[in-house]
Amino acid sequence: MKALRERPTRGRVTIDDVAELAGVSAATVSRVVNGHPDVSPGTRAEVLRLAQELGYVTNRGASAETAQKRPQLVALATSSIYGEHMTEIVAGAADALRDRNVHLVICSLDVDSSQSLRDGLLQGTTGGALLVSPPHTSAELHGLRRTGYPFVVIEPTMPVDEGIPAVTVSNWAGAKAATEHLIGLGHIHIGVITGPRQWRTQADRLAGYQAALLGAGLPLAPKLVHEAGFSLAGGREAGEALLALPNPPSAIVAMDDTLAVGVLQAAHQRKMQVPRDVSVSGFGDTQMASVTQPPLTTVQQPLQGLGRVAAGMLWRLLQGQQLDAPRMELATTLVVRESTGRPRGTSFLTM
Repeated sequence: MKALRERPTRGRVTIDDVAELAGVSAATVSRVVNGHPDVSPGTRAEVLRLAQELGYVTNRGASAETAQKRPQLVALATSSIYGEHMTEIVAGAADALRDRNVHLVICSLDVDSSQSLRDGLLQGTTGGALLVSPPHTSAELHGLRRTGYPFVVIEPTMPVDEGIPAVTVSNWAGAKAATEHLIGLGHIHIGVITGPRQWRTQADRLAGYQAALLGAGLPLAPKLVHEAGFSLAGGREAGEALLALPNPPSAIVAMDDTLAVGVLQAAHQRKMQVPRDVSVSGFGDTQMASVTQPPLTTVQQPLQGLGRVAAGMLWRLLQGQQLDAPRMELATTLVVRESTGRPRGTSFLTM
């Protein structure tokens, strides 16, 4: 940045005067004096120093007050805006920000687009962002962080470094609890269906399932593990593959409610009764879980809680505050319904 050379001799100091001496654009000066957070700390400090020294802040103090009265915009960015999962997160975030005069702008994260992450968040219009399961690496997120733009990640898709603010649920513990529930009912031959395992959430849930089996002294059988896309068809196909095994599992843990409903469809197609012939559990406790036949045992995620907690963290960042804990994990709860029961006969695990 340029050092202060001399005070302008004109009667009124302009934004261009501050910008020229600071070596930045007038737009950057405007963002600083109007309280926008998307400016690096070093640039912000220098602009404020020069503005005060020139008398610009004193002359323009009313602009900061006006800016405080205007609604602030933050981005809620995701690769998919559809589905109950996203609706609940948006509701929680909007509720947390409503009384703080902050409004959400929905943005699309398209990893296949040539548009940069920064541009996709409408940086310059939005003051910060909630990134829901962003398909970006830690390096890309660190690049965004270095610009001074505040953000919080909700349910990271990729592993993220500890320094990146993030909120998730106890995926490992939730899947472990669901599997232990089935073991407690007497099941020892338990299949599992995950979403794409490169997703951090799905890898953690699979690890929870495996931990429950090992904790009960049961071996891990690779043939009982299937991966599917997050759809009814994916769950149905994976469920059909498991139920068609020579020695099919007496219970199936699906790591998503949609996958679990697909398993119910596969069982129905084979004229199998749930839970008499096979027990099924899900993950999510979406609305469909309570209206299936039979109602679905599942792991309840605090989806609105994810939105509220992440929005609260972002608000602190917008105020220039430090986070006491940049990583938050919210507890899950197992909800037991009629889709799980004791196995009809003795099951033997075959590798």
